[in-house]
Amino acid sequence: MTDHLITPDDLAKLIDASTVRILDVRWRLDRPDGRPDYLAGHIPGAVYVDLDTELAAHGDPGEGRHPLPSVEALQASARSWGINDGDTVVVYDDLKSMSAARAWWLLRYAGMPDVRVLDGSLGGWAASGRSLESGAVTPDHGAVTLSYGHLPVLSIDDAAAMPESGILLDARAGERYRGEVEPVDPRAGHIPGAISAPTGENVDDDGRFLPADALRARFNTLGAELGAINGAEHNLPSNVGVYCGSGVTAAHQALALTLAGFAPAVYPGSWSQWSNTPGRPVATGERE
Repeated sequence: MTDHLITPDDLAKLIDASTVRILDVRWRLDRPDGRPDYLAGHIPGAVYVDLDTELAAHGDPGEGRHPLPSVEALQASARSWGINDGDTVVVYDDLKSMSAARAWWLLRYAGMPDVRVLDGSLGGWAASGRSLESGAVTPDHGAVTLSYGHLPVLSIDDAAAMPESGILLDARAGERYRGEVEPVDPRAGHIPGAISAPTGENVDDDGRFLPADALRARFNTLGAELGAINGAEHNLPSNVGVYCGSGVTAAHQALALTLAGFAPAVYPGSWSQWSNTPGRPVATGERE
């Protein structure tokens, strides 16, 4: 267990001690409603979280496909999940943590200090020999108080400028970065100066995050470097930025960067906002 990941064994201990709130964040781009799968079987005590309606807002396309919800809306949702101040929160999905990481990042951005991702996702729980329960869990309302601003974020202008002051990582699949395909957004390609860094390379075949030193080596190769300040490794938040299609898998990249020792800034609007904004340039192909 790290400050940000938790193993199935350690989660089971927290469940036995009744000291954890578990969130099931199953979502996929091609099947956004994960509730049927949740109802069929979930980790005991887990509450279903709808990424599209509870971890995102929806408005003008110029805001992107998954803009951040208002803090008031997120706080109301978190209270409906039964969360109180000081709780340990564990999030999981069945997609190698690609959607669960959105809940991890958003709750930490909103000031929750102890949020962990189940390493290996739901498959890791099943592989540990532990059972699931069916039906919905409806917890007592919590009283958590949230406030935004606890992690660095990038505006669209910040993202445009990032390649000049640091590095900007594009977490989408390589073919989307290069502009060969674009299944969702109006224009294909990437933000000029961004570097391709697909999130799938953060995890192994079982969906477990690579060791911190391996992740650090990966990001070093892409140009991210940890600096030394007073003998300690440290990376300023403005040095590494990350975006994806709509701000979901960017959170997965942010988690991998955090595990590697970086302090990344997320561009929540991501490519869906950039490609919907007139006048924003688009680059295609490999980075020159």
